[in-house]
Amino acid sequence: MIPILEPVAMWSCPNCPTEARLALPKPGQVHLHACSGLRGLLAPLLPAGTKAKVVVVEREDYVRDEIVQRDPELGRPVMSVVTTRDEGQDTIVFAPTARADAT
Repeated sequence: MIPILEPVAMWSCPNCPTEARLALPKPGQVHLHACSGLRGLLAPLLPAGTKAKVVVVEREDYVRDEIVQRDPELGRPVMSVVTTRDEGQDTIVFAPTARADAT
């Protein structure tokens, strides 16, 4: 029996030295990694050679009791990570987590 192998490609990050040889993602999926260039926040891996800019967008509204994603080094609340390429723009949104007290 001959195993069927999935097609693989080289993936890299424009903000850090991370490179990986991974299977092609299914539609709607993306390869993520903890990016050292973005202080450990989740960022996408892009096909090697893709010209792109990946930036962190700080949250600009008031944070009260919400549980939000914070920048590990600066402690500031983070709203999203935006990837801009020639073909368009993708966004990873860190939505706040609601909590309730049952008393």
